Amino acid sequence: MSLHTAEIAANRFGLGAKPGELSSAKTDPQGWLLEQLKPLTLTDDFNASRAAIFRVNEYRALQKVKKNNQRQEKSMANKLMAETPSTMESSDPVKEFRKAATKKAKALAIETLVHQINTLDSFQGRLLDFFSNHFSVTANKFIMNALAPTLEREAIAPHLSGHFDELLIAVEQHPAMLVYLNNEQSIGPDSAIGRKRKKRGLNENLAREILELHTLGVDGGYSQEDIKELAKAISGWTVSHKTKDAGFVFRKATHQPGSRTVLGKNYKEGGITQGEKILRDLAVHPATAEFICLKLARHFIADTPHIALVNAMTKRWRETDGHLTEVLKVMVEHPHSWQPDLQKLKSPREFLISACRACGTQLLTSRQLFDSLLIMGQAPFSAGSPAGFGDTSQTWDGAEALMSRIEWADQFASQLVTPVDPIANLALGEHLQRDTLRILQGAESRSQALALLLMSPEFQRR
Repeated sequence: MSLHTAEIAANRFGLGAKPGELSSAKTDPQGWLLEQLKPLTLTDDFNASRAAIFRVNEYRALQKVKKNNQRQEKSMANKLMAETPSTMESSDPVKEFRKAATKKAKALAIETLVHQINTLDSFQGRLLDFFSNHFSVTANKFIMNALAPTLEREAIAPHLSGHFDELLIAVEQHPAMLVYLNNEQSIGPDSAIGRKRKKRGLNENLAREILELHTLGVDGGYSQEDIKELAKAISGWTVSHKTKDAGFVFRKATHQPGSRTVLGKNYKEGGITQGEKILRDLAVHPATAEFICLKLARHFIADTPHIALVNAMTKRWRETDGHLTEVLKVMVEHPHSWQPDLQKLKSPREFLISACRACGTQLLTSRQLFDSLLIMGQAPFSAGSPAGFGDTSQTWDGAEALMSRIEWADQFASQLVTPVDPIANLALGEHLQRDTLRILQGAESRSQALALLLMSPEFQRR
């Protein structure tokens, strides 16, 4: 059997085989994958974050009206309530507005999930999931609930195939990241506003995570002084809530003036470009190349990827100044990426997506999709940390986690009327083991057979 198989291409690099995909990938599995490395457009609406900011503004205004005990509160909720009808009478317009806005944000997250289930470019889809987790944001308050789903759509998806510096800048300047890590509140102490507002000062949260999580890694050789200097360079990167320019803005009045020194290099004062130049240098730093290439190899190939693979990817990163397509091409073409052993346990999101793709139809409603991930411990934008969800087996192989998968598989299988054999063959192909096939054939019912298939080692791993 050839080293490069359609089964590995679709299930290890992709999000799980759909009916017909193994046949499509069989002739040239590597070429099939490389064709998918292109920019991604999830919707025609590029103003999702602006709309989210407007909803936040309305919500805050409604809260103010309620606090002042004015009669206008109900009318201010009518707009969103009309877009998202509720079956319940509204006794509290603020509460109902929040519920409707939350529903809209959840729908945006589920829309991305449905895209992953239906896409023919599942390698590209997995790459989107990887960077969405790499640049993790958590919907931990109302404004983040509204903004979080827009980050991957507006900042990550369009930059999946270009240079990493463009992706990095797009993410760090996105309202979701700026709000999540409090940079919109950061004020340079010597800025025009900083000199007047002594109680509000520099916030180092975003700068710290840029260095520790987004670029160099925790062992990347930076110091506390580098964090502080980067924080000063990106002070003034904030979010406007005004209707005309809602979204990212550079506010000179809160930017710390002067030159900055980061990792031993001096950056002259230059307004917004000062921070951007630092990010571009971080994107091509050797530590960044090694850190992100290791994460990519760990995500796609194995919890402990072969050092030769990581080194080859890192070398290409440095040769191309972090061109993602070139780096991923090395990964796809490297022999250590095609080992026959299934070395990765699927995360709950990967399991759900691959199960829905294998069955060839959309069996679950939007609410069921969201609730499924909630039950299995990986609801969208709920990592609770800028580090994101864990990406190794030990994160997901606990007894309680596996039991939740079994229960979910049993409920999911009960909805299917298609015989299990075609699903098994089209989803797993030559990876379907004889022992598993024998167990499926001995199942007491069609639904039990499908549940057993979904919980089989060759479906749970990739």
